[in-house]
Amino acid sequence: MTHQPLLYTLETEPPRITILSPKEGQVLSHIDLGWGTPDGLWIDKAEGRLYWTNMGKDYAAADGTINTARLDGRDHKTLIGHGLVVTPKQLTSAPHCEHLYWCDREGMRIMRCRRDGSNLEVLLQRGTFPTDMTDCTLHCVGIALDTHHNYLYWTQKGPPKGGTGGIFRMALEQPEGMDPAHRTDIDCLLSHLPEPIDLHLSSDGRILWWTDRGGPPNGSSLNVAHVDKQGLHDHRIIARDLGDAIGLAIDEAKGCAFVSNLEGALYEINLTTAKARLLTQQGPMTGLHLLTP
Repeated sequence: MTHQPLLYTLETEPPRITILSPKEGQVLSHIDLGWGTPDGLWIDKAEGRLYWTNMGKDYAAADGTINTARLDGRDHKTLIGHGLVVTPKQLTSAPHCEHLYWCDREGMRIMRCRRDGSNLEVLLQRGTFPTDMTDCTLHCVGIALDTHHNYLYWTQKGPPKGGTGGIFRMALEQPEGMDPAHRTDIDCLLSHLPEPIDLHLSSDGRILWWTDRGGPPNGSSLNVAHVDKQGLHDHRIIARDLGDAIGLAIDEAKGCAFVSNLEGALYEINLTTAKARLLTQQGPMTGLHLLTP
């Protein structure tokens, strides 16, 4: 296990995981992923394993995958593939949680499986693939779990920079007998957002951060809101001018955020002062994960 914080970033050109020092932005190593468009990344440090999504090469071909490997890239396994996922996006789990959860963008759904790839389930179905896949308002993208209060949060981005994105919430455990295509426990917490992407929920489940890759003045931003049983409150934009912001990792102890974008920039942002520092510039980036000692 690492004795210093490490920042794992997903690059799409070439497809790889780059491991950085979050202090200096120094590249420590790479893990070659070989193909496709990697997007979501989650790490179980107790298990010593990486989990990531790959949207595939053709977003209409259902060639996406869910993958795992050791922290050094060895023992690479494909957990889910063979047309079972379309374009999986942000991926998450929680300590001691037996499942992996992710959004499937063109699949218009939220899914989960066990850590070994078994028991694949659809928790939410917003549309039918491929018939409805061009309706971007149905595209599920970012995801976060609140295991304290039994909630699952996600974003639906809408068309690029379209101003029709939203943040939603439903029960973490699907009510018995409820059809994923007709869930009645869904709350829309925020609407008319430029184009919300990745989510990060605080460890106590009370603060939600997200990236938005939509156009200015409110897109290209890092956002935050307080959250409780009634919904989201006090939404504000922490930082702007972040390009096509995608990946997000929060260091709660140090009060900073890391944001990556498709232009290849990785920023460190002070959550109090909103001061942004360009940490490094590399290939187009999607998912991030901060691994702490």
